[in-house]
Amino acid sequence: MHDYADIFARSFGLILTGDPGLWSVVLLSLRVSLSAVAISALLGMPLGALLAMARFPGRQPLIVLINALMGIPPVVVGLIAYLLLSRSGPLGVLGLLYTPAAMIIAQTVLVLPIVAALTRQQIEQLHAEYGEQLRSFGVRGLRAVPTLLWEGRHGLTTTLLAGFGRAIAEVGAVIIVGGNINHVTRVMTTAIALETSRGNLALALALGAILILIAVGVNAVVTMLSLSAGRGTRG
Repeated sequence: MHDYADIFARSFGLILTGDPGLWSVVLLSLRVSLSAVAISALLGMPLGALLAMARFPGRQPLIVLINALMGIPPVVVGLIAYLLLSRSGPLGVLGLLYTPAAMIIAQTVLVLPIVAALTRQQIEQLHAEYGEQLRSFGVRGLRAVPTLLWEGRHGLTTTLLAGFGRAIAEVGAVIIVGGNINHVTRVMTTAIALETSRGNLALALALGAILILIAVGVNAVVTMLSLSAGRGTRG
């Protein structure tokens, strides 16, 4: 039977003493997830704005596809990425499988639909609210996108934080394409699964506590941004 008091004590000891093994996993997790969110922002925000403002054949099916991809199972993304990046796959020559780059690609595929879909919704709402005013200033069509993105900056930041929350908590896709290699591709979620199976509950609990703190922090920032945006609207 586990001595849970001892496990809790050792887990918080690992956090407070700055255990190198623990914090190397945390830092790699943050690097991979933040990179995926940054790439998703660069690709997803312009795509979402284009879908909101432009009218072209196939626009509605593309919107439906992006909305559907928001709920794609992570293990399916991992499997597809594995097939593409494996030696026999079309991108195998790049040698990315079982590297942080492969994990970033998998997380980007998961986060990109979230960013694109939520950006489209916000830009459409802002255009409905400010479109007539922008037209009166001679700002029409896609020329209005930069202004609308700026006006929606609080909501878009919330979108990116939601994408980060999705990425940092991911385990299925990253373990398939990353392989959970110690000091190379081991992130918090995969390390928690591994250490729990090994019976190293102190390390697993320490990583779990940090992951929860990150999730709480992200949600706190989202709440503050929402309240700030609400006060700005009322003002």
